[in-house]
Amino acid sequence: MSISSAPLSYSDLDTPLNGFIFRNAAPGHRPGLLLIHGATGLDDHARGQARRYAEFGYVVLACDMFGPGVAGNRQRVVSLLTALRDDPQRLARRARAGLEALAACPDTDERLAAIGFCFGGMAALTLARAGDPLAAAVSIHGTLATSQPARPGSVRARLLVCHGALDPHVPLADVTAFAQEMDEAGADWQVSMYGGASHGFTHADVVPGAIPGVAYHAAADQRSFALTRAFLAEAFAAVGDPA
Repeated sequence: MSISSAPLSYSDLDTPLNGFIFRNAAPGHRPGLLLIHGATGLDDHARGQARRYAEFGYVVLACDMFGPGVAGNRQRVVSLLTALRDDPQRLARRARAGLEALAACPDTDERLAAIGFCFGGMAALTLARAGDPLAAAVSIHGTLATSQPARPGSVRARLLVCHGALDPHVPLADVTAFAQEMDEAGADWQVSMYGGASHGFTHADVVPGAIPGVAYHAAADQRSFALTRAFLAEAFAAVGDPA
């Protein structure tokens, strides 16, 4: 099916942001999926993943979490990532700006979900911890630790975490802590772990050994994609069709 893409400009307070909307040509209203990029910004990986999910009927916004002049500048990237990590309210607000832009698209229905990769996984979970009314939030090889754990009853989204068992950047202790946090919050959650997979296992173009602990893992990529597709379909169906 043919997928079209178009730039979408929006803002977070006084920070201009520029994402890309991906959709197929089918008529009618569809669920909206906010796709949140990793630490390198809105790159080919993020756009490719957005197109991948748009092929299954979602209106997908590959959002911009950085704003102008950040991507490609290592010092500015590290500074912004650290600032967003250390201020979950600011992180949630930045991601929420993308959600609002997605919701305003005329072919998006009231059902929304967020999926993030690496840093984007942390952002998706931050939205869920903040109680945003999402059908689902998905973290794929994302950061699980947080300085503001979810409060009991606060998580409204169904949660899926896809995690590489050999990920040195997100150790097993973080997975265990996340499970305990979500149980205490009363959340509907699940974790899928992939043996032999490291961090960034969906990045097919990563150069082996270029970044310590980061490697593509074809089986984990394919299995996490299939699981996420099924998980999103179930979560959206549970909300029901607004039409």
